[in-house]
Amino acid sequence: MNCDFKQSAIEVTNVRKTFGATVAVDAVSFSVAPGSTHALLGENGAGKSTIVKLLSGLLRPDEGHISVFGQIVTLKSPRIAHACGIQTAFQEMSLVRDLSVLDNMLMPYAPIGFAGIIPRSRARRAIIRHMEDLEFSVDLDAEIGTLDLAVQQKIEIARALYRKPRILLLDEPTSTLAGSDVEWLGRIISRLKAQGTTVIFITHRMREVRAFCDTLTILRNGRHITTGSVAGITDAQVIESIVGRTIAQTFPQRPPSDFAFGDPVLGARRLRAGAKLHDVSFDLRRGEILGIAGLQGMGQLDLFLACFGMTEVKDGDILVDGRKVRFSSPSDALEPNIAIGLVPEDRKTEGLFLKLNGTLNASLPVIDRFSRFGLIRRKLEEEAVRAAFSTVEIDKRALWTRAGAFSGGNQQKIAIAKWLVAQSRILLLFDPTRGIDVGTKHELYLMMRNYTAAGGSILLHSTEVPELVHLCDRVLVLYEGRSAAFLSRDQLTEAAIMRPALGHVVSAQGAAE
Repeated sequence: MNCDFKQSAIEVTNVRKTFGATVAVDAVSFSVAPGSTHALLGENGAGKSTIVKLLSGLLRPDEGHISVFGQIVTLKSPRIAHACGIQTAFQEMSLVRDLSVLDNMLMPYAPIGFAGIIPRSRARRAIIRHMEDLEFSVDLDAEIGTLDLAVQQKIEIARALYRKPRILLLDEPTSTLAGSDVEWLGRIISRLKAQGTTVIFITHRMREVRAFCDTLTILRNGRHITTGSVAGITDAQVIESIVGRTIAQTFPQRPPSDFAFGDPVLGARRLRAGAKLHDVSFDLRRGEILGIAGLQGMGQLDLFLACFGMTEVKDGDILVDGRKVRFSSPSDALEPNIAIGLVPEDRKTEGLFLKLNGTLNASLPVIDRFSRFGLIRRKLEEEAVRAAFSTVEIDKRALWTRAGAFSGGNQQKIAIAKWLVAQSRILLLFDPTRGIDVGTKHELYLMMRNYTAAGGSILLHSTEVPELVHLCDRVLVLYEGRSAAFLSRDQLTEAAIMRPALGHVVSAQGAAE
């Protein structure tokens, strides 16, 4: 179909979308000026993803209409959205894990040559030029599933850009990105704005909204709350509009600086594991939140996996309660005398079974504890899960509703709750607030502090440096798989973390011997 590119970019008018009894979007209206970068904000479940799917042609509104460049359109398929110049880089990535980067970049519009054959050499050269233009180096023959999530997200963005969009929808593109990758995206957005491309940017990070966006729209419970200039609204006003209440203090109060933590419960000595962890030592004490900082690919993932028995330890030692241990599998870490739980990087593919209900997800790691003579004692199982869900403040519907039906924040609560069911005394939290709205983040921060106040211990990696500064009692910074710095609480600032993370400091003063 033909679209007129001379008019306004996007106009959403009284759009409503329901799924059974659930109203996902309720009479929402807003417009986006051509050539602007427009933030779409709201809690998980506020309707943002539904709006993205409506604009992408994956869903059709029940009521209302959408105008693209001044023309009312029926976006009943992605191809029609593409014809109107709309491309989307999804948070829940649409890449095919078993295909190469090149094949994913070409799908579904690979050039067809003589006799219906794809001219792969010519296509490869075009993709190489495109990647060079984006300052993005990646092996085009690598399978998507073998790459880090951050690299996959950059490929998702690169593929959308390869199709030359007039309107680009970025659905939480920085949820897996950190540091230089966010700066890379910022340069791309600046270039797109200079070219007159309209960008709709869905995020939970206000710092990026202020850095990249001109205007914003806030949704709450499927309804439009406000649209306006980014410069004309404070962060506190944004948070209050998103959650419908004031969050007086984003981060909970930490123990006093002279608080005496307990004995070490988890530690490492000159640990070398996986492909990227080369030499790391630390001690995590009872009642402590110990932060692990580092840019993408600096060994933090291998560290967490090694402490949960999911990757090979090549040298050095892991210590539990001061004793050397060897984990042959996660089942060793789950033993009651060890009791370690891992909330992984990608909750949807690594942390949950989306087609199973919350009860089954939460009890599966220790289902044998609820079994007798080969039969599961359902009442005992439900009591344990119900108590854990109450602790993380998730709706009781999660007991019987499949995990995939919930927002990202509630899914993360289920992923955490299962380790409470397992009575874990040590939690390994790998970027636990990725893609989580500000209200749910605040709830998770409180849960972490309550957990450590009750005697638990947390090893925390976050791509959001302010979380490390304000949540953690100490922070270990990794650079190229090694301990680069160990910062005490009175040393914690964003600059103090980023300097060694960028390689400016190579000593690890204060690290465990």
